[in-house]
Amino acid sequence: MEVGARVSALCVYRSAAGARAQGLSVSQRSRRVKKRPKQSKKGVSALAGPGKGEQRPGAPIRSPAAAGGKLGKREGRLRDGYSGALLQSQVSGQQGSPRPPLSGEVPAASEKGAGSPRPQEPITGPSLRGLLQELGRVQHSKQRAARLFEWLIAPVSPQQFFEESWEKKPLLLQRHNPAYYQGLFSTPAFDAILRDNDVQFGVNLDVTSYVDGTRETHNPVGRALPAVVWDFYRNGCSLRMLNPQAFSATVWHFLSILQEQFGSMAGANTYLTPAGTQGFAPHYDDIEAFVIQLEGKKHWRVYGPRDDTEVLPQFSSCNFAQEEIGEPILETILAAGDLLYFPRGFIHQGDCLPDAHSLHITLSSYQRNTWGDLLEKLLPAALQMAIAEDVEYRRGLPIDYLEYMGVQNSDVVESRRGTFIEKVKSLMKKLVDYAPIDAAVDQKAKLFLHDCLPPVLTEHERALSVHGVPARWEDGDVRDADIPIKKETQVRLLHHGIIRLCNEGNSVLLYYTTENSRVYHKEEPKYFEIEPEFTDGIEFLLSSYPKYVCVDTLPSDNLDDKISLATFLFEKGLLITKKPLVPV
Repeated sequence: MEVGARVSALCVYRSAAGARAQGLSVSQRSRRVKKRPKQSKKGVSALAGPGKGEQRPGAPIRSPAAAGGKLGKREGRLRDGYSGALLQSQVSGQQGSPRPPLSGEVPAASEKGAGSPRPQEPITGPSLRGLLQELGRVQHSKQRAARLFEWLIAPVSPQQFFEESWEKKPLLLQRHNPAYYQGLFSTPAFDAILRDNDVQFGVNLDVTSYVDGTRETHNPVGRALPAVVWDFYRNGCSLRMLNPQAFSATVWHFLSILQEQFGSMAGANTYLTPAGTQGFAPHYDDIEAFVIQLEGKKHWRVYGPRDDTEVLPQFSSCNFAQEEIGEPILETILAAGDLLYFPRGFIHQGDCLPDAHSLHITLSSYQRNTWGDLLEKLLPAALQMAIAEDVEYRRGLPIDYLEYMGVQNSDVVESRRGTFIEKVKSLMKKLVDYAPIDAAVDQKAKLFLHDCLPPVLTEHERALSVHGVPARWEDGDVRDADIPIKKETQVRLLHHGIIRLCNEGNSVLLYYTTENSRVYHKEEPKYFEIEPEFTDGIEFLLSSYPKYVCVDTLPSDNLDDKISLATFLFEKGLLITKKPLVPV
């Protein structure tokens, strides 16, 4: 090898693995995505150059950029008569002519009778930092979550959102305010994470590209060091951080509040895409997605479910080719401060403009949180109870049922078939009487608590919690380690959704979130068994929240039990006191 030449890490990894270098040309000196024909930057023709970011890898689609700088016949004009001039006016900031709302877009007016703002009128609100400080003063954590969600989708009201868009259709919010989501995440924050943390390829970070209909992942093995990551980016690869909440305190704080709004895990991925590129192919996801544009711009196309089986799917799709997905129902450019929501099952793809990179974060929720998922827990338990309690479920099948039942006998006209089918229907109908609905809901709740991020404490909450106890080593001895909870001490739960009582067999278990990891399911579910005499006290604390109650008012005949329960919950970080504890 000549002096000065270097073999790229990607080339080495691919050679060792015998990987197929399709779609990504790798020389000894670079990690370079295959180049496309140079494109024009005039008007709407500038809407070329792929760039896509979402939860799942994508598949082949015809890139606008590959058409010599022009959007193809199917892509060169917005659906429903929305012309390229609209897109150009939004990108350049020029005042465009009035237009009808894009499919899925809700007029920016929450007051009855209020008119929509002019196309370039900015939608403002409190800064994220100011909002989080404001929320820290809200006593009820459920109200914090509702307020944060209200800010997230402003100016659309939550009521309007859930009535008109949730699980139904996309919603587009173009705020013309680049600073609206400022502080949530940024490219400098991403760079600092790479430098200061053990970010692993394939675990925390994916390197992807989508070129000429081919979607590829280019993850080396091991730590994602800045020099390698930025070399991939410089050569046209998209960077997806899979769990930014593990590294960013702000994203963690944001999601830990928001998860109470949905009663379902709130997750996030960030996507950093170079100008004029695309990282993912068209696909749909199994989550409700809120795409927040943080930097730059991105051209998005959203397509409706192709048939009824893809409406609110249980699992994400494979990659689609462009010819498989038809025409978009919504096409737009997201600029910093904008938000795009689409339900699970809506196919989507996004590509970067040739003159701007893109950074967005996708917030997700409601994965596997359907009636069907609840019934998966409920029906086996109901059948188990029915078999145990009702002899009809334990009687033997007819000796000759194989002679007239089964697919091979499905066309046979036979009275015994009708009798058999009616018996099955009768047992299934009767099964409802044995359905332990509350127990099945508790099983779903237990899974949710395992999914949850640990709560983020405000400075005030920290001072009132076990974390504020000034226990330390000083002058050769332990100081202030006692926790002086007394009968007159006033306590309450830290947050509303951090514990759940569940009956399991003959035991009562208390599941909790305060010791969860910021990395999804890195830790096993956290719980402890509760003695029967303490369950009333925990239920009392749950029903009293967010009010403080004296330890002496906990329902128990024994003061020592009251103090023991409060002390134990306090030590686990589940209770806070009204005033800081003063060590004795």
